[in-house]
Amino acid sequence: MTIQQDSVKVDQGAGSSGDMRGVVLAFVGLLCFVGPIANLIAATVVFPSRPVRMIVPYAPGGGADTLARSVAHALSEQHGYSIVVDNRGGGGTILGSDIAAKALPDGHTIIMVASTHAVVSSLYKSLPYDPVKDFSPVIRVASAPNLLALHPSLPAANVKELVALAKAQPGRLVYGSSGNGGGSHLAMELFKSLTKIDMLHVPYKGTGPAMIDLVSGQVKLMFGGMVGTLPNVKSGRLRAIAISSAKRSPVVPDVPTVAESGFPAYEATTWYGILAPAGTPAAVVKQLNRQIAASIQDSKLRQRITDQGGEPSSTTPEEFAAYIRSEVAKWAKVVKSSGARVD
Repeated sequence: MTIQQDSVKVDQGAGSSGDMRGVVLAFVGLLCFVGPIANLIAATVVFPSRPVRMIVPYAPGGGADTLARSVAHALSEQHGYSIVVDNRGGGGTILGSDIAAKALPDGHTIIMVASTHAVVSSLYKSLPYDPVKDFSPVIRVASAPNLLALHPSLPAANVKELVALAKAQPGRLVYGSSGNGGGSHLAMELFKSLTKIDMLHVPYKGTGPAMIDLVSGQVKLMFGGMVGTLPNVKSGRLRAIAISSAKRSPVVPDVPTVAESGFPAYEATTWYGILAPAGTPAAVVKQLNRQIAASIQDSKLRQRITDQGGEPSSTTPEEFAAYIRSEVAKWAKVVKSSGARVD
């Protein structure tokens, strides 16, 4: 290639400094133009461009894990996603949640959380992440009520009779839970707070051991998940007097809610939802929301959720964000009044 030296004439005289200034200004202007273009290109990258990791901050086999795998299967089947479910149990969900909070916010890492997500900030003195500020809510996918189950030896046929019995024997009725600060514990603490009763709490290491002692009569009552409690109710080993959701469940339509039993402010369900790291592009969040919502409408996924005693739900990202904030505030009061701590 031949370069012609006389094609550009540079005046070495008085005007040269002005010309150089113009070149510099033009270069700066080009940089200012390239920056927004680069951001625009980054924002319009096709999603997903690689497999999506769905973190589950629980061990395999639990409710959140089962639901996560069902959602992942539906997304893959209906929308062509390649999703890897990554179980990161430990630390009361803190380990997995921290990994998700610090992941690259491009939509390729999401997390399936349960209602515990809104409680941990009250149970622990400090967290390595903020459960509200460090996440972009995508969608709430399901909720699962608890049954207020009594051992048959307890002479109470409904909530009002149970409250009257507890008030006549303050501190003597013994209730079990899956563990200190767990969902079944806090559901009962909320119940105690609203009904102004006092009972003795016996925490167990999981729902299974607590249910065994409830059936045997070692403890007299408990809020238990639908899947684990209902078979014992149907067999007559336990008696269900109320359900913790705001409305009755089609699974047990004859069981009234605590709210309609005289305590309208009561609601304590286990909910499940999907979050992304804070800063995930709004367009990606909306795409995930739209496609997961479409999957929830599919009869297969809906059936899987209802088979687990859950109720499918579908929210906008904004609705889910507001719900999480309200849950954090609600359970902070319950934890404070109960004195529950995990540290």
